[in-house]
Amino acid sequence: MTNRLKKTVVLVGMMGAGKSAVGRALADRLHVPFMDSDEEIERAAAMSIPEIFERDGEGFFRARESEVIARLVKTNGAILSTGGGAFLQERNREVITTSGVSLWLDAELQTLWNRVRHKTTRPLLRTKNPRKTLEEIYNARVPVYAKADLRVPSEPRQSIDRMVDKVIETLKQRPDVLETCDD
Repeated sequence: MTNRLKKTVVLVGMMGAGKSAVGRALADRLHVPFMDSDEEIERAAAMSIPEIFERDGEGFFRARESEVIARLVKTNGAILSTGGGAFLQERNREVITTSGVSLWLDAELQTLWNRVRHKTTRPLLRTKNPRKTLEEIYNARVPVYAKADLRVPSEPRQSIDRMVDKVIETLKQRPDVLETCDD
């Protein structure tokens, strides 16, 4: 039995939810391309995301992010990891729903904090109290992430392989997205 991805799966969720790590492993397992909207933006700008935020501001970054997502989601049968704020934009949710399927990697706040607290690459957490900032972002974003087409809960200390298993199980519930075929 093999799996055939029929639509692009767009991974959404908070920073630290595992969108890049799980996305890469999922793409490998399904033998499809992996794309990361943040990496595409950095490559096009020849700058890091924190540098873009600092030089041009969040508004400029979000506009470029929407352009990149609209282009990448049209790649049929791929895995696309997005930045934590991408799904907040209604236009991004619309283009994702039209051309692909959104899947929320839902991790609890403490799990997210454990994963991001020592990272210096999170521009939104460059505050006096990054833990409180993360909690505020989390509380504001979770209701929007809940609009995703699919949801996979992430448990603390869960392996990437187990998370990929859970994502594939969830995708199999949608034959319009993932089809199981005889070899």
